[in-house]
Amino acid sequence: MAVAVIDIGTNTTRLLVAEIEDGQVVELERRTAITRLGQGVDSSGRLAQEAMDRVAEAIAVYREVIDRLGAERVVALATSAMRDAENGAEFRDFLKGRFGIEARTITGDEEARLTFLGATGARNDDHESVVIDIGGGSTEYVVGRPSHDPEFHVSTQMGSVRHTERFLHSDPPKNQELEQLAVAVGETVPDVSVEQGIAVAGTATSLAAIDGAEELHGYRMNLATCERLVAMLAGMPLDERRRVKGLHPDRAPTIVAGAVILTESMRALGLAEIEVSVADILHGAALSAAA
Repeated sequence: MAVAVIDIGTNTTRLLVAEIEDGQVVELERRTAITRLGQGVDSSGRLAQEAMDRVAEAIAVYREVIDRLGAERVVALATSAMRDAENGAEFRDFLKGRFGIEARTITGDEEARLTFLGATGARNDDHESVVIDIGGGSTEYVVGRPSHDPEFHVSTQMGSVRHTERFLHSDPPKNQELEQLAVAVGETVPDVSVEQGIAVAGTATSLAAIDGAEELHGYRMNLATCERLVAMLAGMPLDERRRVKGLHPDRAPTIVAGAVILTESMRALGLAEIEVSVADILHGAALSAAA
C-alpha cells in the first residue's frame, strides 16, 4: 500500500511517499522545503500571507509527486504554527479547495505519539528511550520503550523559530542572549529518567551533517560535540552560517536556537550522547495510516 504524508510544520513542509510492507516503511520519495510558516506567529498570532504562499508553492509540487507515484492514501498533518494561529482554519480550507488535500491539525499529544512510533518502530531494543523532536514552534519529548505505547509525552512551546524570535536578537547572538535561551530551555525540559536519547527532525540531522556524518540515520553525537557546534555556529554572523558545509542555507537563521535546545535537553536529561534518526512523524503517520 502506497501512502503519502505531508507534514506542514512551523519551519518546513515535508513529503514522504512510501510503501508499507510488513509493518516497515519503504521510502519511494522524500522531500523537504523550508517554508517558515511560523514566521511571526509567536508575536502576531496569525499566519503571514507570504508564509502561506510558500507552503502553497511547496504543496503544489508535492501534489504532482503524489499523483505521479499513485499514492492510495494522502495524510496531511498541521502542527504547531497552524495550531496556534488565529487564521489556521482559513488556511486549511484554502489547501483543501486548491489541492484537494485536507490538512488535519493534530494536538501536541498526537504529534508526540506519531513521532515516537516513527522513530522507534524499526528498533528491536528494550531500553527506556526519549525521542526529542525539535520543531520550529514546539519541541516534543516522548518517553517509552520501542514497540510499546509511550509512557510519557509532553509538547512544549519551545522551538527553533519561536526561540530565535524570543531570545536571539543580535547577529551573531550575544553571550547574554545565549545564556538566557539556555536557562529557558533547561527550565522547560521535563524531569524524566531515560537510558538513551533519539533526536529527530531538522536540527538534529543538520548538526550531524555539519559534524561530517556520511550517514545521518543512526549517527551519534556526544554532549561535547553538541557544545562545540553551538559555540561554532553562535560565533558566526548569519551570512557566514549560510555557507557552513552540511547546513541548508535556509536553516541558518534558526539553527543556533535549535542547537541550544538539543544541547540543553541532553544536559537536563543526563544524556552523554544522542542518536540521530531520520525516521520521525512522517514514518509514524504512514504506519498509522496503513494500519
